[in-house]
Amino acid sequence: METGKGGFSEAGLRRLREVLARHVESGKIPGLVALVGRGGVTHVEALGTMRHDGGAPMRRDTIFRMASTSKPVAMAAAMVLLDECRLRLDDLVEQWLPELADRQVLKRIDSPLDDTVPARRPITVRDLLTSTFGLGMDMTALGTPIMGAIFEQGLTPDLPEPMPGPDEWIRRLGTLPLMYQPGERWQYQISHDVLSVLVARVTGQPLETFLRERVFGPLGMADTAFHVPADKIDRLPTLYAPDPQTGEFHVWDEAEGGRWSRPPAFQGSGGGLVSTVDDYHAYFQMLLNGGTHDGRRILSRPAVELMTTNRLTPEQNAARTAMATDNVHLSYGQGQHGGWGMGMAVRTYRGDYAPIGQFGWDGGSGTSTYADPSNQLTGLLLTQVGMSVPNSARLIHDFWTTLYQALDD
Repeated sequence: METGKGGFSEAGLRRLREVLARHVESGKIPGLVALVGRGGVTHVEALGTMRHDGGAPMRRDTIFRMASTSKPVAMAAAMVLLDECRLRLDDLVEQWLPELADRQVLKRIDSPLDDTVPARRPITVRDLLTSTFGLGMDMTALGTPIMGAIFEQGLTPDLPEPMPGPDEWIRRLGTLPLMYQPGERWQYQISHDVLSVLVARVTGQPLETFLRERVFGPLGMADTAFHVPADKIDRLPTLYAPDPQTGEFHVWDEAEGGRWSRPPAFQGSGGGLVSTVDDYHAYFQMLLNGGTHDGRRILSRPAVELMTTNRLTPEQNAARTAMATDNVHLSYGQGQHGGWGMGMAVRTYRGDYAPIGQFGWDGGSGTSTYADPSNQLTGLLLTQVGMSVPNSARLIHDFWTTLYQALDD
């Protein structure tokens, strides 16, 4: 499925297909859809099936749970508000989120929840946009009182219990101390869901409504949403989290009757979106175009540049560097990019085939979405195998290696 070659060699694209097919034929990846775009040309591979035991074939319009690759896309809502001066980078968030006023900060990451000092300053919009507001998912701190409290309060999207509605979610979050001082350190996940509440309160609209009006609609992203309606549910594959010991396929989420078959109480920009390769391609191509799509401006060029260049100091980034070097088996460059912009990783050094300046992110459901300004390239790989085992991470790694080896100009 392709139109022209767009700066890829035929032999390179053949190798790309062969390598992807090898992963599907191994039995470890039931199916995948991959899109590479360059110079107005797209090349798509849809391989395998919707279920690990067969079923309907994967198609170009298969809808996937985007998991953390929701972050770079949902971030556009906040950037629209910055462009319109409805938010400022150094506004205090407590005027919209009073639940986050007067924070206490743990003396140490493993302190009891009441062993705290007052925050040195309030939380700003900038802290949320750069994931440095003081709370996050810290996998090096599992077993500490604060991580236990985050799970007990239902503040993360991967628990069996769905997250509560936005007002209750932020109320619960407001009962906890911060792990670090505002602005001190990059931390994963929770800031994006705080942004979901912030955008809804600033706009007076549900996050999805605002995103549809200002981003999804103008970009033609008709299949991107926080759930899959009944008339599209046959396009959603079963999501698996294989057993880490045996590799046996365990169902994480069914399509019919599953978590994404109905609107969620919490529209979480940290990991709640479903989408297709063509919808995501439209979004990342808009970023490569400096914020425009078909002659229509979605985001200002400076907003795009702010999102897609590194925002972190080495001290703020230390946790990501540690995650990268200590969890190298986990994912394609998960953290090994050197930098973080707003909602996505940014490459600040050359650690593999991808050049400096490439931006995007990966998702725990086996998704990978990046764009590369120096090659004017987009790459999207979507699967339904979660990162409980390294299979989808290895596939993602091989996708990017073969995508870059196929460049021909």
